Amino acid sequence: MTRTSHATRVVVDHPSAALLGAQLVAVLAYPFLDESTTGRALLGVVGMVVVILAVWAVRRTPALSWVAVLLGGPAMVFTVLEAFHPDSDAVVLTNALLHAPFYFYVSDAMIRYLFHDDRVTRDELYATGAAFTVVAWGFAYVYAAVQVIWPDSFIGAGGPGDRTWFELLFLSFTTLTSVGLSDVTPVLAHARSFVMVEQVAGVLYVALVVARLVGLTVARSMR
Repeated sequence: MTRTSHATRVVVDHPSAALLGAQLVAVLAYPFLDESTTGRALLGVVGMVVVILAVWAVRRTPALSWVAVLLGGPAMVFTVLEAFHPDSDAVVLTNALLHAPFYFYVSDAMIRYLFHDDRVTRDELYATGAAFTVVAWGFAYVYAAVQVIWPDSFIGAGGPGDRTWFELLFLSFTTLTSVGLSDVTPVLAHARSFVMVEQVAGVLYVALVVARLVGLTVARSMR
């Protein structure tokens, strides 16, 4: 089997793994590509790939694929538009308002996927990590919308002013994981409200995963 066919097989058999991998690649690639129009265009393409993989992953879950398609289609269009018009508040806001519900729906689908039977497959294990990163991306887009609606909602090491999307993604990951590095901080009330919601979501997600593993362990011992 060639490397290409093996990679295709991984995507087909483990779409959650492909989604998780694509998100991590995007995180690592962002600092190298964001400084130029070409780089932003490439990031737009990567973002489209992430959306497509997310829709593909949802097809394996008990959720409705057509909902993911209806949300993901416009999100892909505005991903490209934002890559070429990063300073347009209208484009940034619309893109954020499309991506946030899309990623939250995908995360809900993956969590339902984890709980829909009494056994854990390899793809479900990948879905555990993918769902976590999807939630982080969803809240990053929430923060992007927040700072368009309420400017100067966040402050960072560079001083006041709007944060880049990558800084907001960093804030989202540190909040969801309860690391709290404070390099980017919410300073307005609305921003703090959404950050608190994400903090609760991070704690509940860990509790759900632990409950799932404990429940499977008890069920296995009873059998």
